[in-house]
Amino acid sequence: MANSPPAAPSVQFIDIRADQAGQRIDNFLITLEKGVPKSRIYRALRKGEVRVNKGRIKQTYRLQAGDQVRVPPLRVSEKVVITELSESLTDALESAILMEDDDILVINKPAGLAVHAGSQIQLGVIEAMRIIRPENRFVELVHRLDRDTSGCLVLAKSRAALLNLQQQMKASETDKRYLTLTRGKWPAQENIVDLALQKNSLSSGERMVVPDINGKKSKTLFEVKQEFSGCQLVTAKLYTGRTHQIRVHSASQSHPVAGDEKYGDREFNKHLRQYGLKRMFLHAWQLSLKHPISDEPLTFNAELPDALKDVLKQLEKQ
Repeated sequence: MANSPPAAPSVQFIDIRADQAGQRIDNFLITLEKGVPKSRIYRALRKGEVRVNKGRIKQTYRLQAGDQVRVPPLRVSEKVVITELSESLTDALESAILMEDDDILVINKPAGLAVHAGSQIQLGVIEAMRIIRPENRFVELVHRLDRDTSGCLVLAKSRAALLNLQQQMKASETDKRYLTLTRGKWPAQENIVDLALQKNSLSSGERMVVPDINGKKSKTLFEVKQEFSGCQLVTAKLYTGRTHQIRVHSASQSHPVAGDEKYGDREFNKHLRQYGLKRMFLHAWQLSLKHPISDEPLTFNAELPDALKDVLKQLEKQ
């Protein structure tokens, strides 16, 4: 994996393509300058540091094909830019592709790989796929998965596809199902958890999601598939897509996800390490949606990783 040296911050002049037209300037900058605080971007817009066709614009301005955007240096310090992937990561991602056409790319995301780079993460799925597919000028995440969650992840290869798929998810027109191993025994075969969720920040700076009546509406269906000693394999169907929804909803019912270091049970996690569990047992197993261009119904299935299959085999022996 090759790293290029940090470049000195400089003003960029970007010519807007037809496939970029229609989006608000603030959203364009947020996508362009990942990792830069939104407050910094909005300050640059207010102060006129960002200009379109040499003129000041408001944050609500919608870009048009042919516009030239002046983008000032926005980062306090430049991050190392990764321009080349290791052969093993390239092969792993290529073999993880479940479907690809001109508009969408669906992969079975490996656990441990973030979906995008962040303050402590130099490389994520989206950056890696842009390196692997340099011919595609547009590749964007449609939704997210936690770093330790594996399974179905959808990327858009055109702006029209991105907007359509995001609208499907916002309108709950997609069907997302996960496989997870949880502590204890659920009270019924099917269990609905309907608790609003709110993001909180602790004094340590850690971000947690908690049930809160003033939070965002959230709903999950947990269905028991297989029972083991002290735990159950369940499917979780998302009716909403909140951050850490499955993990918080299951923990709120005293059935935390196995291997979850944030919301889980320490003793339960320690017990399952005896059966070979070295990660969080949460896998985006199935995703159904409509093709963003043809409207064709599509269903994707991501096979459970071997490491999680092996844990289930060890549990079955008990």
